[in-house]
Amino acid sequence: MGPTRQAEKEATLPLTIEQAPSKPNGAIVAVSMPVAAPTPMELLRIAMSQGADIEKLEKLMGLQERFEKNEARKAFVAAMKQFKANPPVILKNKHVHYPTKAGGVVDYRHATLDNVCNEVIPALSAVGISHAWKVAQDKEFITVICVLTHELGHSEETQMMGSPDTSGDKSPLKAVSSTVTHLQRYTLLSACGLAASNDDETEANGKPFIEGSEIEKNCAEISRAPGIPELKFLFGVAYGKAEELNDRKAMAHYVTAKDKRKAELQNATR
Repeated sequence: MGPTRQAEKEATLPLTIEQAPSKPNGAIVAVSMPVAAPTPMELLRIAMSQGADIEKLEKLMGLQERFEKNEARKAFVAAMKQFKANPPVILKNKHVHYPTKAGGVVDYRHATLDNVCNEVIPALSAVGISHAWKVAQDKEFITVICVLTHELGHSEETQMMGSPDTSGDKSPLKAVSSTVTHLQRYTLLSACGLAASNDDETEANGKPFIEGSEIEKNCAEISRAPGIPELKFLFGVAYGKAEELNDRKAMAHYVTAKDKRKAELQNATR
């Protein structure tokens, strides 16, 4: 075998050893080289290049589809883990109080659907997840399904059902709309593993929450911090006040803004 053909043969062999130039005797040192398992798509390409029959190609295509679905499922799980590491704070922002026909009083607080969406949707989007609802109705029940879908395609559903809400002399249409709204709120919270929080403790202590405009202003200042020391200072001032008032919503916003700016500053220095 000539030197040219020998070199070509050696070039096609996997590298499992390497020359150790630091060794004066030129010793050969064995090196463990991890070999990645071929993906189904790579196997499919090899099979096509070798003229595989249709049956083999169909089996490899099915294997590729299962592989992609499993990868998408794992990505969904990882995204939800990231979401739950810093979950949004949902407050019961509406007070309901009215007398009943029987002479009693209905009195409770709940988180409105728009409040839940305003907090949950951006947090889901940040980890590559979107949501949608599917609604169906038969003669007795209304069914709402909340679907969370990852950008790689995996989705999971949470389903609840209920009868039209006829309380408070609602019209038939409003009775249906009320139930749909309730089920949309609860399916989204359930799908995300979240629960709305009471703000009764803060109100009982006579401590007001921080105004939304002030939260936005503080977040904007945090997001413009020119360096890590300034970021720590701005975050500490804003977070300290929110912590003193037990304003968990403001604290969550400040943590999100701080983490985002910190990542930006660290990436800029690389």
